[in-house]
Amino acid sequence: MSVIDNLWWIPVLPLVAAGVTAVLPRSSRRWSAGLAIGSMVGALLGSLLAFGVAADFAQAHPGVVQVRNFSWFQVGETWVRLGWLLDPLTAVMLVMVSFVGLLIFIYSVGYMAHDANFTRFFCFLSLFAAAMLGLLIANSLLLLFICWELVGLTSYLLIGFWFQKPSAAAAAKKAFITTRVGDIAFLLGIVWLYSEAGTVLFYDRGAGCLETGVLADLLSSVNGFGISAATSIALLVFLGAVGKSGQFPLHVWLPDAMEGPTPVSALIHAATMVAAGVFLVARTYPLMAAVPTVPDHAPPAITTTAETHASIVSETHGEAARGAVSTALKVVTWTGVLTALMAAGIAVAQTDIKRILAYSTVSQLGFMMLGLGTGGVGVGMFHLITHAFFKALLFMGAGSVIHGCHEVQDIRYMGGLRRSMPVTFATYAVGMMALAGVPVFFSGFWSKDAIFHAAHGWGPSAMPFYLGLAAALLTAFYMTRQVCYVFFGEGRNPVPGDGHHAVQAPHESPGVMTVPLSILAACAVLLGVLGTPAWPWFQSFVGGTSLTLDWAELRSTESLRIMGWSALVVILGIGVGWRLYARISSDPKAPDALCRVRPDIYSLLENKFYVDEIYAATVVRGHAGWARLCAWAETWLWAGAVQAAAYATVGLSWCNRVFDEYLVNFSFDRLCGGLGNGGGWASRWQNGRVQFYLRFIGVGVVLLALMMIWGCRA
Repeated sequence: MSVIDNLWWIPVLPLVAAGVTAVLPRSSRRWSAGLAIGSMVGALLGSLLAFGVAADFAQAHPGVVQVRNFSWFQVGETWVRLGWLLDPLTAVMLVMVSFVGLLIFIYSVGYMAHDANFTRFFCFLSLFAAAMLGLLIANSLLLLFICWELVGLTSYLLIGFWFQKPSAAAAAKKAFITTRVGDIAFLLGIVWLYSEAGTVLFYDRGAGCLETGVLADLLSSVNGFGISAATSIALLVFLGAVGKSGQFPLHVWLPDAMEGPTPVSALIHAATMVAAGVFLVARTYPLMAAVPTVPDHAPPAITTTAETHASIVSETHGEAARGAVSTALKVVTWTGVLTALMAAGIAVAQTDIKRILAYSTVSQLGFMMLGLGTGGVGVGMFHLITHAFFKALLFMGAGSVIHGCHEVQDIRYMGGLRRSMPVTFATYAVGMMALAGVPVFFSGFWSKDAIFHAAHGWGPSAMPFYLGLAAALLTAFYMTRQVCYVFFGEGRNPVPGDGHHAVQAPHESPGVMTVPLSILAACAVLLGVLGTPAWPWFQSFVGGTSLTLDWAELRSTESLRIMGWSALVVILGIGVGWRLYARISSDPKAPDALCRVRPDIYSLLENKFYVDEIYAATVVRGHAGWARLCAWAETWLWAGAVQAAAYATVGLSWCNRVFDEYLVNFSFDRLCGGLGNGGGWASRWQNGRVQFYLRFIGVGVVLLALMMIWGCRA
């Protein structure tokens, strides 16, 4: 059996672990953790095997996707078909999700060691991993959507894991409801696509919805607004990605998701849930990039022992360079860059260590969308992969800090932790420099640099490039601010009477937590070599293009100019941040340095541009008002109408009773009584006595004779 035939085992392993853990007693802590971690080890080994097969196949057959489709069930004469696929994009994501997920699972053993619901936590983690891995291998929008919704369900369960906290329960509901807004649009896009194309399979022997023939039909179908079906469907699908990946304006759920345990934050905000939206855009990139142009060459036609289908991803990569940029990619680009800048600004004025990283995640997801919109799948996904490692490192490092500071999360009540938590500090510093994009040794520099290269050459506008630089400047600034607050200066621990609990001296986390941090720190450095301008292995692998080592590209004027701009904004951001926050007051209640400089701007950023308040005043209040109107109508209008109809029915029944009893029945009874009396009287003349009858005959004869005599006299 080939790897493609057995690819489904990768998500099934954690799914089985979740099912078994669900029936284990609460006391089975070792079994639950062992099953979860063992399933992720198996998923990682399977992912590595799939990666090797995909790499060999891509080298032998560039631009071709291996798929396995099957019939699920029949509706009338139509079969609902599903399937899974293996291509470089799937292979890379499988390895990343399973590897980072495995480290988070191991880290969770130490972090959740004292939680009473330890077993339930690992059940939810395993189900989450299964849903995400299933999403990655899906060759059908329907199967992808099923796993997509399972990811949403499990994220709801994990964000609200500590459901006894009202804030956690509210955050879980907010995440679930907000993402449903995008998911409704996503579902409409799937239905529309099926109505137009007759299939939701991505690749299906030339008849898949991402293949040339179907895309041409979608481009030729134009609605009443002059927009092609391809563009309309792509925008609806992108709205699903906006909700799941926290893009403006559906970003408001993601920072509140920090109410869940820190491993959940690392899992959701680093490698899995939020990456699903970016992956969706990358998976449907041929649809997103489709424009009514004639391709330069026909897709390759290669037949293999497995089902293989021509991919047009490499074809669409060249569209932006030729100036033909689709409307959908323009929307992706502008949404991404505005989200990156907005979220980076908000992170500048936050004080919760995890919330800062949450807004950082929103910003970096915007960078990924910017990369997808301007540079293609290889550029956007390279930043997704590097971000997954250094952001998981930062969240787990934040969890180590919280654990060492006895659950304190406010950075104003930290300080000086580099001495008491040296391993956490060293690894966190690596993650901070990778996120900020410090040149040249950190992966974040190279992945952002690739985005800036693509944005600088984007045909429609140069503005996304400059807005991206501004967001990168803010990123370096707020991460420097956070590190200064947490690790430098003197300790600003809470004291009794100030509204916080007194804490013990901070301490380093156990090895089960610091070893994964060290591994992720190494990855945050080493992954950069996979996407440099001289050797863009990742972009070539995902895009299906040939790879050459070209040092001249690294020394080219264009590359040096972009790298210079990127390095300059990072150095400027770190420098300004260090200048403002290197000497922080020992009083945790002292105003922020930026607040002292520009209190108006700081207040705006601290309150997150008042987006939540605007939603509360408009959308939430509007829905609440509509609900009250519906309740009033239900109580007084519809219920009143029903009550009036009931009273009218009762009144009519009384009228009917009166008419029946006193008119119909009375008349009928009188008539029947009269007939009965008449019949009774008449029955007296029929008594059966002959003598009685003879008397009447005699009387009749006499009367007849009298009448005849009277007639004769007259």
